[in-house]
Amino acid sequence: MEFQTKIQLVKHASNHIDYNSKIVLFGSCFAENIGEKLEFFKFQNTVNPFGILFHPKAIENCITDVINCKSFSKDDLFMYNERWHCFDVHSKLSNPDKEVLISDLNAKVKQTNRQIKAATHIIITLGTSWVYRFIESDRVVANCHKVPQKRFLKELLSVDDVVQSLDAIVELVKLENPQASIIFTVSPIRHAKDGFMENNLSKSHLISGIHQILNEKHNVFYFPSYEIMMDELRDYRFYGEDMLHPNQTAINYIWEGFKDVWVSESTKITMNQVETIQKGLSHRPFNKSSEQHEEFLKKLKQKQSLIKKEFPHIMF
Repeated sequence: MEFQTKIQLVKHASNHIDYNSKIVLFGSCFAENIGEKLEFFKFQNTVNPFGILFHPKAIENCITDVINCKSFSKDDLFMYNERWHCFDVHSKLSNPDKEVLISDLNAKVKQTNRQIKAATHIIITLGTSWVYRFIESDRVVANCHKVPQKRFLKELLSVDDVVQSLDAIVELVKLENPQASIIFTVSPIRHAKDGFMENNLSKSHLISGIHQILNEKHNVFYFPSYEIMMDELRDYRFYGEDMLHPNQTAINYIWEGFKDVWVSESTKITMNQVETIQKGLSHRPFNKSSEQHEEFLKKLKQKQSLIKKEFPHIMF
């Protein structure tokens, strides 16, 4: 007897991720969850260089700025709560020094431009269709930076809006890197602050929009993170204490599905070796000066050397 409705995942015939792949991730908190997994297994990846971006328009604006090599200036910033912010990026980049923020933003534009051009895979995780429009500039922002809500209009992107934005993202990326695989996914995190019915409406717009732009011939794909969470893991034991975010068990489960679909079989052997080393590095010995521990460290270094010999870019 089956106690789950399983999502049928099909491994793609090509475009697999391996240790020579270069991966760039943009999007919501869940993009960072997947990025942490890639980092643990020592893949070459960059996660949210401009911080968490929740909606399609924010990601479109970000990639547009990167591809066009935008030069940020003081005109793109504002001061609030004794820090300089930019509405196009996450608060983690905000800084009390205006010149430092401008320098950081421009450095990230140049770096991310190079990474997109070199990327084999670009993973985009969409979180919501709800956006905030800054009334003074009549422009949709990526992050409100805790500026009072009365200064914004809250809007829901239509399915057509989502399609238009995603089409622009794909076109921009393909202009610079025609061979890159673009993988869209929808975050399984529920945005309760919008309201549960509103969250479902928002997610439905994202899913409908994504499915209109998928094109395997042009390497544009979808991975069902949201569907796995909603259908296979439909139990609160797979959520964190807030009952909204997937817990580590759920993240691990979705990651295993992603790995089965996108990671090459030969690469999984190296992943197991990396995992053994990572666990060894986090091991806490009872006696650091014992011969047994010295022998353990010696063998661990030998394993590291063997992997670095094959993949020099891997750093432990």
